[in-house]
Amino acid sequence: MHSLQAKIALAYLSLAALVVGLSAVALFELARIEAKVQEGGKVTELFDAALEMRRFEKNYFLYAQPSDLEEHGRFVARLRELAGRDAAVIDAVAAPGTAALLGDALSSYAAAMAAYVQAPLDEAGAAAVRRDGYRIVTLGEHLAQRERRAVDLAIRKHRQNFKYFLAAVATILVLTGFFLARLVTRPLKAMEEHMEAVASGQLQRLEPDSRDREFVSLTEAFNHVLEELERRQHTLVRSEKLASLGTLLSGVAHELNNPLSNISSSAQILREDPDIDAALRSELIGDIDDETLRARHIVRALLDYSGDREFRPTTLVLAELVEETLRFLKNKRPTAVEVRVDIPPGLTLVADRPRLQQVLLNLILNAYDAMGSAGVLDIAARRLKSGERDDDFPAALDGCRAGVPVVEIEIADDGPGIPAELLERVFDPFVTTKPVGHGSGLGLFVAFEIIEKHGGCMAADNRPGGGARFRIRLPIDQKDAS
Repeated sequence: MHSLQAKIALAYLSLAALVVGLSAVALFELARIEAKVQEGGKVTELFDAALEMRRFEKNYFLYAQPSDLEEHGRFVARLRELAGRDAAVIDAVAAPGTAALLGDALSSYAAAMAAYVQAPLDEAGAAAVRRDGYRIVTLGEHLAQRERRAVDLAIRKHRQNFKYFLAAVATILVLTGFFLARLVTRPLKAMEEHMEAVASGQLQRLEPDSRDREFVSLTEAFNHVLEELERRQHTLVRSEKLASLGTLLSGVAHELNNPLSNISSSAQILREDPDIDAALRSELIGDIDDETLRARHIVRALLDYSGDREFRPTTLVLAELVEETLRFLKNKRPTAVEVRVDIPPGLTLVADRPRLQQVLLNLILNAYDAMGSAGVLDIAARRLKSGERDDDFPAALDGCRAGVPVVEIEIADDGPGIPAELLERVFDPFVTTKPVGHGSGLGLFVAFEIIEKHGGCMAADNRPGGGARFRIRLPIDQKDAS
């Protein structure tokens, strides 16, 4: 498997090798320039000695002082020493054999000067000294010029090479940065986008955008956390459903008591009076049968609600479902709470009955809890035609402005309402306005998911006069659900 660490190490090692190599070339260039400067110093020293020799030569011609002749002889000797010591430098700067030519010129010059000293008034001798001295100075000047040009050329070449060096380093840095960005930043950016999607509630597995071992391991670890989170979320949702089921069972027990009492009463009458009138007997047996069917319906609704089964939408009458849910919650309703229902009797829609009943149950229970001992609960529903607008619908759910025929359900109470800081997060898991220990914060989250499963949408806001208001929009036909 590929390793991000190995790739980064290789990139840095390559960059380091390049920098070391270019630095070595730069150091080599500097060493060459230093050698040229040292050669220039030697040539300059030789040229200066030649000028001093000529100066004392002229002084001796003018004043014939023994001290000038002595200094002249010292500089001639110094020139011979320099020509012998730096012969290789002289030949390298000018041309091979130049050092020997300078030596011959110095010998000829020394001989001419010695002859002139013996015959000071000999103009031919003086001319020979000047001629050989001129040759020596000219040669020294030529060497100095050549050396200066060589140093200038070496500096210009080094300056140009240094520019290339900087350009190469800059290019390699850019390429290395691009390589690392592609290698590291791009997969991290993709992972960040995936994590933002997860944070928004989309529990989707991450697919590694890189084959490097580190990213694969990180992705696998994150996916493991997602699976664990999803498993625990399902456990919590099931716990919330069981809590709702407990509430429903209380209502069901109370609701079952009525048909069972009626069955018991009818059976008791039949038992006590076997010779009862045939018409009354038939009526009592019919009551027993009707109440048995009623009890069976209640039990079937309870089984549908509690069972884990696939999503099965059926056509249902909304008013009957709301009435049944209110009947199940009769013993949870505070005595001073008034419930007002405004639903057209013939309003139907296609939905999964037990799941939609769970949504109604959660919303009604929340309203009861919010209102406390007294209040008014309004439950209303209406049909909206395709394209019909409702300017009072929360702007956050603009996408739910009906593009297909929908049923809009509104459940509103006159309690304290939803705190402003929680209004935008009211459908997030674990968000609750109840005290610690009095609610899991999953009821509205589960309700929201159920409505989305139906292809509908759900919104919450506060009524202008006070209290919370929840509105649901569901497609009338599930084939229109998106």
